[in-house]
Amino acid sequence: MKKSEFGRIAHELTVGEVAERSGVAVSTLHFYETKGLIRSWRNSGNQRRYPRSILRRVAVIKVAQKTGIPLADIAEALSVLPHDRPLTATDWERLSASWKRQLDERIASLSALRDHLTGCIGCGCLSMRDCPLRNPGDEMGEKGTGPLLLETDFDEK
Repeated sequence: MKKSEFGRIAHELTVGEVAERSGVAVSTLHFYETKGLIRSWRNSGNQRRYPRSILRRVAVIKVAQKTGIPLADIAEALSVLPHDRPLTATDWERLSASWKRQLDERIASLSALRDHLTGCIGCGCLSMRDCPLRNPGDEMGEKGTGPLLLETDFDEK
């Protein structure tokens, strides 16, 4: 633990110390700060300082990112939590419950995509009417836009 000149544990960290202890690049910490995910203050020498509790907040951000939660969603979830104290187990339960629902929805969506992939490969994108991924239930046929789907895709690239 870093100690002050008086032998007490320092309650603030430099950006370099946060980067080293969290395994996150200094530039990433600056980015998180611009997005409102973390906060610092400036000392009399105009250097950033962070509370020790920032380490837990950064860890939560990294876990959420690793699970694929968009930074905007992470920022929104963290915005209701105070910056002046470490995140608690109760805070984590609330955050993770919400993110778990998002993950479950993505898993279900990816599972459905995987299950329909064989049918798609079977048609070889030759039959827009039968393609379960590009045109489920022949929705394009009902709208009268079947062949336009491919033209639109190529035009957008």
